[in-house]
Amino acid sequence: MDITSPEAQPSPRQMELDMVDWMEWIDYITDKGQLAEGGNHLAFSGKVIRPFNTILNEPYTVKNESLTGYIIILAKDIDDAVHIAKKCPTLQNEGTSVEIRETVTPWTIKTTKRTSRL
Repeated sequence: MDITSPEAQPSPRQMELDMVDWMEWIDYITDKGQLAEGGNHLAFSGKVIRPFNTILNEPYTVKNESLTGYIIILAKDIDDAVHIAKKCPTLQNEGTSVEIRETVTPWTIKTTKRTSRL
């Protein structure tokens, strides 16, 4: 969702209608046992910290798009997650998208040995 340009923001009425659709979808995947604990909406404001103590007083965006929230779904695999997410009402609006990623625990990520810089 474009959170940086005021003209791209939905009207209060459109947001109200979108939330009705959103809650119906959330109820649907909850009833099917596909919604996990966790997830949240994110504020439009934020900060980005870069190396050398550089701080940006805005959320991270790419081409005016930024993450506005997340949920955690229970799926058999990533293809099942895609199937579930395709019904997300967020996809009915212009300029929106849904990103799907698998969760991993830190010890399942393959790492390479790092040498000390000391």
